[in-house]
Amino acid sequence: MTGVKSEKPSWVARMLDFRRDGDAFVAPQPAAGPNRRLFGGLIAAQALGAAGATVEPDKHPQSLHLYFVRGGQYGVDVEFDVVRTRDGRSFDTRQVTAVQNGQTILEMIASFHRPESGADWHPSTPPGISFDDAVPKEPDLGFDGLFEFRARPTDDSPFVVPPFWIRTRRRIEDDPLLRACALTFMSDFGPVPVARPAGAPHDPGVGVAASLDHAVWFHRPFVPHDWHRYEVTRLNNSDARGLVVGAMYDRSGALVANTTQEALWRF
Repeated sequence: MTGVKSEKPSWVARMLDFRRDGDAFVAPQPAAGPNRRLFGGLIAAQALGAAGATVEPDKHPQSLHLYFVRGGQYGVDVEFDVVRTRDGRSFDTRQVTAVQNGQTILEMIASFHRPESGADWHPSTPPGISFDDAVPKEPDLGFDGLFEFRARPTDDSPFVVPPFWIRTRRRIEDDPLLRACALTFMSDFGPVPVARPAGAPHDPGVGVAASLDHAVWFHRPFVPHDWHRYEVTRLNNSDARGLVVGAMYDRSGALVANTTQEALWRF
């Protein structure tokens, strides 16, 4: 018989294939990536995966809040130290410190929740771009073509600017933690370009642009290999920082997750 179980582990499962010693986890990093610094979504997804490995599997990621303390390097192992802040009947809380070369590169606090029945509502929001109006795009993001994108026909940037549609090219196992880690990874595509202040250069390598912090709230089940629409709105630019909020929707218009991020922009 064939099926998902007989397939090789997905890239998400391989990304979370840690060496573990108690609540300390070590993850090898790719030899190279699209930029000199480790992609923030990658290290955030691994931090969430390490935290999730210390909770019961019936508790799913509810939210995460993190700071990118300093840039990481490709090709160098990262250690994730997990602190079990609280274990409750409905919620567990974890703190994660990511360390590379003896220096902290990320601090995260994450919450996990046992699913409960209750109200299921969110406002109906017109799409920033419909699926049919979006066109295929292959931004220079690296990661060996793990993702497919559909963007606005006018998006001629070297990256991809929200609103856009995104999905993984291959299936991800039906596991809430793995899929939440995939969403975390994907949610870091887009916020920095939207946080760009008026007048900042478009060309990569001109000036400085970097994520400072990031947050995700997980609302509904996420199927990474299905198309999702990512909308990101700029709220503020001041003090060399830009603040944005994001929302990810599935093809039916259901709100799957919300995000926030503040980015540093110097030029």
